Amino acid sequence: MEQDIFAAITANDKERVAQLIAADASVAHARNAGGISALMQARYENRPEIVELLRPAGGELDIFESAALGDVAQLNRLLANDGELVKARSSDGFTPLHLACFFGQIEAAETLVRHGADTNAVSPSRIAVIHSAAASRNAALLKLVLRAGANPNSQQQAGYTALHEAAMHNSVERAQALLDAGADPAIKSDKGQTAADMAVQEGSREVAELLNSKN
Repeated sequence: MEQDIFAAITANDKERVAQLIAADASVAHARNAGGISALMQARYENRPEIVELLRPAGGELDIFESAALGDVAQLNRLLANDGELVKARSSDGFTPLHLACFFGQIEAAETLVRHGADTNAVSPSRIAVIHSAAASRNAALLKLVLRAGANPNSQQQAGYTALHEAAMHNSVERAQALLDAGADPAIKSDKGQTAADMAVQEGSREVAELLNSKN
């Protein structure tokens, strides 16, 4: 039954999830073969209604769930009890700060930074905190980790930087913040593309103009 919950999450079958919890509330504590909790899986798959079903049945949130859901009160409680949790790694290799950033939880990110989170932590899959912040498309969050020392030139899989991501989505504000923090527009992806090249490819005219003005 425990693994049935993951199939129901993937299918976005809210009724089935509710049935499984009603039959045995312990399924809310289930983890898949990769060690990911049912609650985190629902968060990863962007199933907010299922998250709300699982949350009260799942008991106390752990450090990763707290970061991903933006539960700052729980983060503070956990970190007050064990400050080393700020450096913890999830079963898929992410720190709490990675998760707070990816899911756009700026208050959680601020809390983690204040507790000494490593803004240059990199997952085994080569995703740095700056990439998680860029993926959120939240300029304020990106600026937060940059101010806290995140390297704007970190390259993830395929050689992309946060500047490439800003170019892809035509975000002048994020591109400018990265440039102000020392992002190098000359860095090329594994395919040989600069951020300006990507901006042109994606039709991101404003960012293309900004980046070309730096040449």
